Amino acid sequence: MPQIPHAQSVTTQISVINESTVLTDTDVNPVVAALQQQVTNDFRPVWGTDAELKMIPQGTQPPSGTWWLVILDDSDQAGALGYHDLTPDGLPIGKVFAGSDLKAGTSWTVTASHELLEMLADPNINLSVLVQNQETNGTLYAYEVCDACEDDSFGYQINNILVSDFVYPTWFETFRTQGTQFDRMNQIQNSLQLLPGGYIGVFNISDGSGWQQQTSEKHPANLRNRGPVGSRRERRSLNRNLWLTSLPQRKITTNAQHYLQQMQTIQRRRTAA
Repeated sequence: MPQIPHAQSVTTQISVINESTVLTDTDVNPVVAALQQQVTNDFRPVWGTDAELKMIPQGTQPPSGTWWLVILDDSDQAGALGYHDLTPDGLPIGKVFAGSDLKAGTSWTVTASHELLEMLADPNINLSVLVQNQETNGTLYAYEVCDACEDDSFGYQINNILVSDFVYPTWFETFRTQGTQFDRMNQIQNSLQLLPGGYIGVFNISDGSGWQQQTSEKHPANLRNRGPVGSRRERRSLNRNLWLTSLPQRKITTNAQHYLQQMQTIQRRRTAA
């Protein structure tokens, strides 16, 4: 396994904020512990980036200057509460739509792992690798470290918590041969290979079509693979000057209370009907 010298490691402070209505802090706490182990034990030795995760109890203000990993129901709730593309300090933010995962029958813990690792690898969502086909032609591959092997079936367990597999830097290096380790679980056999259910953002520099999602079937993705509003996939396709900073946490807390009251009112009306 490739190793990054310890002296090169950078530790990022990340606040994990639970705003979902489908998970309690008690549900989230053991997942944060598993994510901490994954980052420090598995991700840092390969990518040279470490992080210290801190669970922020509901109703508590996250420390200023921290990156955010926010657990939400869905993208509609993210917009209603005021979580946008950056923290109020203009720092990276990752979003986990746990309610959407539960509805789809997929693992929200894998999504949390996925979003965390990709935020650490490319926090500004602007890195890519050029595979040049001709002098004036080539394809950019988005520097996303979990998309190629994102399916739950390729994840692994840490303390009975399912986390995402992730690729190594070698995955982006087309000179690598078979026998190289391309991902944490050693399931990928070639550079730029997509496992079933995987995808990657590609940008053909000559055809002017912008960022497209390529699936393991080698064709553009369907609506199922389109990133929800505010996701990394959606933000990569936007000019960065169109990104919005999130509201201050105090305002978000107020919006969350109103949102929960609205959801409760809707549920009571459905029950009465």
